[in-house]
Amino acid sequence: MTVAKPASRPLVPHFSSGPCAKRPGWTPQNLKDAALGRSHRAKIGKEKLKRAIDLTRDVLGVPADYRIGIVPASDTGAVEMALWSLLGARPVTALSWESFGEGWTSDILNQLKLKDVTKLAVGYGDIPDLSKVDPASDIIFTWNGTTSGVRVPNADWISARREGLTICDATSAAFAQPLDWPKLDVVTFSWQKALGGEAGHGMLVLSPRAVERLETYKPAWPLPKIFRMTKGGKLNEGIFVGETINTPSMLCVEDYLDALNWGKSVGGLKALMARADKNLKVLEDWQAKTPWIDFLAATPAIRSNTSVCMKVTDPAVASLSTDAQIDFIKKMVGLVEKEGAGYDFAGHRDAPAGLRIWCGATIEASDVALLTQWIDWAFAETRAQLAKAA
Repeated sequence: MTVAKPASRPLVPHFSSGPCAKRPGWTPQNLKDAALGRSHRAKIGKEKLKRAIDLTRDVLGVPADYRIGIVPASDTGAVEMALWSLLGARPVTALSWESFGEGWTSDILNQLKLKDVTKLAVGYGDIPDLSKVDPASDIIFTWNGTTSGVRVPNADWISARREGLTICDATSAAFAQPLDWPKLDVVTFSWQKALGGEAGHGMLVLSPRAVERLETYKPAWPLPKIFRMTKGGKLNEGIFVGETINTPSMLCVEDYLDALNWGKSVGGLKALMARADKNLKVLEDWQAKTPWIDFLAATPAIRSNTSVCMKVTDPAVASLSTDAQIDFIKKMVGLVEKEGAGYDFAGHRDAPAGLRIWCGATIEASDVALLTQWIDWAFAETRAQLAKAA
């Protein structure tokens, strides 16, 4: 099989699943008003941090009685704050179908050493039986599994009369998929995902039920300073108006503000979700006409529209050892990267060998379409090498 090298390259060849592509039209000049050299405690710093919280609420449609805080250490920091501060009061149900969910489960079992834990886990490309989730327990799950390309289809499986809290890692779902806020008590995400912001800062959203838990329950273990959300048994409200626990980067804050304002300018959350859906549709159309590629998530209802994971189904490749399949993917992706036509779209190191193409709202559908042409070419080249070596 011979495929001609494409004549055009994506305008923005960045398809990494984090840090993700900057929003269309972004330049460093967009950050000219950053409060560089100024204290985040100064009036200008506080105003910008508060503005970031307010815009987040506006764009995501977060309920007025939910608190939103900017916290250290990206989404990971936000999730760990929730786990260490809230768990232990009730039994826990931990769901995992990819590496991050597995990581949270491991922390609950091996670091917090909780005993009354139900683990619902399946392999990459599938999702656990959500009907088995106990509403009397605290529930920990990823809305969108970044390393598997599998998302929950909705929040219908979460009881409106649940007794426990729902802790949702939504880092590659926020701004691209509809979050059912009444069903969620803790939501975390980071700036570098769906809006293409800079890394290192996390967002923590708490429902009134989560706040009540913080104020009425004290964990049996000590909490590091950056995890502490209460003072004297009451919520530290300052965290949720921009008085961050540690020193944030005001350059990154400015970049997040720019991304949020861009999101509003293109039509807000509805438009952002539509952009991601449009990008996924490009890959669905490509898969439908390409016999050697398929989605890792076979069921469309659980297929991510951001971290889209795909596998090579060509019999000669699929029959290779795991290491050989990984090597095939590396060679194929390497050819595209060498041409400057697409970067960082190999599957996650913990996932089955394949591709992971970021399709969030900052990506243009026209660039996804061009990338598929380059992948077609690279596959043909790499497949020919494999046949020659056989």
